[in-house]
Amino acid sequence: MGFADQRFDVNLSILFTELPLLERPAAAAAAGFSAVELWWPWADSATPEPTALDSLRKAIEDAGVRLTGLNFYAGRLPGPDRGALSVPGEESERFRANIDVAAGFAQSLGCTALNALYGNRVDGVDPAEQDALALENLALAARAADRIGAILLIEALNRPESPRYPLVSAPAAVQVVDRVNEATGLGNARFLMDLYHLSMNGEDLPAVIERHAAQTGHVQIADNPGRGAPGTGSLPLEGLLDQLGKAGYEGWVGLEYKPGDRPSAEAFAWLPRTAR
Repeated sequence: MGFADQRFDVNLSILFTELPLLERPAAAAAAGFSAVELWWPWADSATPEPTALDSLRKAIEDAGVRLTGLNFYAGRLPGPDRGALSVPGEESERFRANIDVAAGFAQSLGCTALNALYGNRVDGVDPAEQDALALENLALAARAADRIGAILLIEALNRPESPRYPLVSAPAAVQVVDRVNEATGLGNARFLMDLYHLSMNGEDLPAVIERHAAQTGHVQIADNPGRGAPGTGSLPLEGLLDQLGKAGYEGWVGLEYKPGDRPSAEAFAWLPRTAR
């Protein structure tokens, strides 16, 4: 096996960002990719105007690429925020207002994976209160995802870059996955296995794959150190993806890395064009 045996999509919120949002799907297609994923594209609004949604939908359709993953509203991302669903007050309300908007946009493009970032800890708020709010909001999101035939993804980030984010290990994220599935009875909550974040946490990646491949709904990669393209760091990404495939993972692998000081179109030399 090898990279050529995987299905890769491009995250347009970290690659091709030198271009306006509406030009990125076509740029990904020109680079040879047939699928893309996105963080929530409108960081300043959980409920953008229908014209904004329509324009992005048209750009994706016109490019002939498939949208394979989409984040729910997550606050200022990129930026200091790491989600909104566990943050009491206005941010939680924005997340709830976004649920049907994001699910509707995903459904219109056949996207079947929705990622819900948990949110940072808040000074002066009991973590147990935040966790209870998170479970309520994740259950709402899981039900909305289920209505469109999608899965709900829950992601572990890394502590060095996200010190206030509570899900900074694979077991912590999987525990939330289990709680959501128990609360809803739907079974559509899944683990988002980001190998870069897990490596930054110092986790044993082969052991994580062995234990949690069956609960994994999506995989994202970047090399470490540096969060660059495969081959720019020291992670054995090809071998890790082989292990995932042998463990039964057949889903997409999201390219969520920084292109470095070059145009994004030049950041894919590690992957033969025939394998994109």
